[in-house]
Amino acid sequence: MGELLRQWRQRRRLTQFDLAEMAEISTRHVSFIETGRSLPSRAMLLRLADRLDVPLRERNALMTAAGLAPMYAERPLDHPAMREAYAAVELVLYAHEPHPALAVDRHWNLIQHNRALAPMLAGVADHLLARPANVLRAALHPEGMAPDILNFGEWRAHILHRLRHQIETSGDPVLEALYAELQAYPPPPGHDSAEYDPAELTGAAHVAVPCRMRTPFGELSFISTTTVFGTPMDVTLAELAIESFFPADAATAKAMREFGASLVASS
Repeated sequence: MGELLRQWRQRRRLTQFDLAEMAEISTRHVSFIETGRSLPSRAMLLRLADRLDVPLRERNALMTAAGLAPMYAERPLDHPAMREAYAAVELVLYAHEPHPALAVDRHWNLIQHNRALAPMLAGVADHLLARPANVLRAALHPEGMAPDILNFGEWRAHILHRLRHQIETSGDPVLEALYAELQAYPPPPGHDSAEYDPAELTGAAHVAVPCRMRTPFGELSFISTTTVFGTPMDVTLAELAIESFFPADAATAKAMREFGASLVASS
């Protein structure tokens, strides 16, 4: 347990003194816990995990390593206890139509999406959409969305930068492997393989990096937001995120309104 705690402290780039101040305990106490000379109570371990912003899954691992029972349940989304939470996810997704929205797990595997995502996935190979479909793989794979992303360099840099930050925060080896896979994909024809620095993005990207795509509805441009549950007490719920896409220009807004009208007419 002490070694795990030290790894999380170092991942957050904190000294023992920093953590001690944040947790309102002595540096000596932190040192004793990390070296195994002192076993913290459940309350103390939770306090330290909270100050270090340790994800719920890893808090359970800390508890187990300390000989304590895990505190947070991990239920599938179809569990009866998750019914209201899953209903909230579907409400957000379908209320966002006619604009695209999707829900993903901690590894960016697709959980659910609304009908407006269809234009963005029009050219994606079937094997990339087979469950569990990974949305980042579908975005950057040569047989995925990549050939239709007009600002591929910008969007690729945005995805990799965001994924790298997630890896640094979580230390998740599955995400590390995904990052290496995505980085190795060749660029689509017409785009070079040069690394893009997100800090050097220009134009509209100073506000938010858009995803500009060639679709059956013409060129569409979207910016995105991320929604998470504010007070999760379940591991599955804590790791779920909703990506919502909004029109980045008037032409996209008009095209999605027309697409929305077609959805209404067909329902």
